[in-house]
Amino acid sequence: MTDFTREYGPVAVITGASSGIGHSFAGQLAARGLDVVLVARRTDRLEELAQQLRRTHGVEATVVAADLADPAAPEQVLDTVADLDVGLLVSNAGFSSVKGPFEQERAEVLSSMLMVNSLAPTLLAHGLSPRWKERGRGGIVFTSSVEGLLGIPYSAAYPATKAYVIALAEALWAELGPAGVDVLALCPGATDTGAIRRQGINPMTLPHLMSPDDVARSALDHLHDGPVHIPSAHYQEMFHTLLAMPRRDALTTMARSMPK
Repeated sequence: MTDFTREYGPVAVITGASSGIGHSFAGQLAARGLDVVLVARRTDRLEELAQQLRRTHGVEATVVAADLADPAAPEQVLDTVADLDVGLLVSNAGFSSVKGPFEQERAEVLSSMLMVNSLAPTLLAHGLSPRWKERGRGGIVFTSSVEGLLGIPYSAAYPATKAYVIALAEALWAELGPAGVDVLALCPGATDTGAIRRQGINPMTLPHLMSPDDVARSALDHLHDGPVHIPSAHYQEMFHTLLAMPRRDALTTMARSMPK
């Protein structure tokens, strides 16, 4: 715990902290002794979480109510933490939509998805990384997805945004690593969060579902082991098999397996 705090503390910024994996990241980082900056849209949930973390772990918890679909939101977050010694960014906020034909998705949803899933993480990392290079330590966790490892038919836009995140993480891992900054693209498979239900999927139909706590714990335990981490052994094996196939065959296999 002391080493983790020294390397990535004293302050961690977590986006998407009001629920799911982000909520788990916030609790586990506070348990490791880091002060936290909690970013999400839902102020009431953030305030409740902040009070819980202060009471349970004795850490400072700062609430930033921001919608990362707003192009001004990343700058709002950076302005809030300008005077804080941020050592870790957990860029976790993201969303997908109900799976279906690409042309049926609304254009405004696609625009918001690109902003939240791809542009906001880029701008936050861009704003914070000079600090870590200067002090010679720090870290970034980008929450991507196993869907970012391969184009997923009938879910075209979401995997594209997550593929961007993986490429960004890989590049920054190589670029910032020599300066002492660890970078990890976290690629969960099915995780028991509200996002599953919003996609129209019944969690009970997913036999390899992971808990948000287990996903967040695995990411923090493997932060040194970037650039890409898949926390589920099942999905490691599944995508190892798919990515070993000719790309055309893998995409055809995925298309056949997806509900239309």
